[in-house]
Amino acid sequence: MTLTSYQSHAQAGDLAQLLSTSHRFFLVRLTPGQALHTHKGVIQHDDLIGLPWGTQVYSHLGESFYLLRPSLADLIKETRRNTQIMFPKDIGFILVSMSIGPGQTVLEAGTGSGALTTALAFAVGPQGRVISYERRPEMQRLAQKNLRRVGLDERVTFKLRDIAQGFDEQEVDALFLDVPTPEDYIAQARAALKPGGFFGSLVPTTNQVSRLVEALQAHDFAFIEVCETLLRYYKPVPERLRPTDRMVAHTGYLIFARPVTPTPRPGLAEQEDG
Repeated sequence: MTLTSYQSHAQAGDLAQLLSTSHRFFLVRLTPGQALHTHKGVIQHDDLIGLPWGTQVYSHLGESFYLLRPSLADLIKETRRNTQIMFPKDIGFILVSMSIGPGQTVLEAGTGSGALTTALAFAVGPQGRVISYERRPEMQRLAQKNLRRVGLDERVTFKLRDIAQGFDEQEVDALFLDVPTPEDYIAQARAALKPGGFFGSLVPTTNQVSRLVEALQAHDFAFIEVCETLLRYYKPVPERLRPTDRMVAHTGYLIFARPVTPTPRPGLAEQEDG
């Protein structure tokens, strides 16, 4: 199973989530003859295969779990990483703000552990394409492994290269830069994007935002937006509903812009000649 299959019952080879009553979850690929060993007992994969999603199951110790299809957010949070991955709260806003959808061609640099790559590949669908540039071979290998794990690797073209050389592609629908100094690559991004396409980036500090905004303005990007997303969870207990004790607040500043083509105002050239 990949994120794009929707069988009503768990099948061999599916990625499955076993969620305990204490809200701890385990992610497994259902494999005949295998077993999940937890601190609350052992669950045989053979006992799960064929069950409807959402079924309550029990370990050999009688502890309760629910068999669920993992969400995109669950898989992103469980992405194996060498560095900090992008959070689902930011990724969701990126997909909406940049209008990422089926059939599109999207560029990203750098790939990192592949968290955003996973979401982009899911969003563009089987007819779309994600091209992901990374200059660190060890990170690219990790990202490729993570995309294969969720069955979305066939939608992604991985390129091992420094984007200072520019992108091979032109007329792409959207481009996202997740690199330390995105302001250094705005000319390359402009050359790859279609007119009126979508540009996005994420940086951790305000001085980086300032440098990036200056570079965008210098290369005829308009409709520049700067924001950050804050997400607070609540404890779902009706008698004492309140925020959870911890909150992931600032993760980075998001910058969005659109490449435009300035033209002289009609009549202005004639006035200047006169």
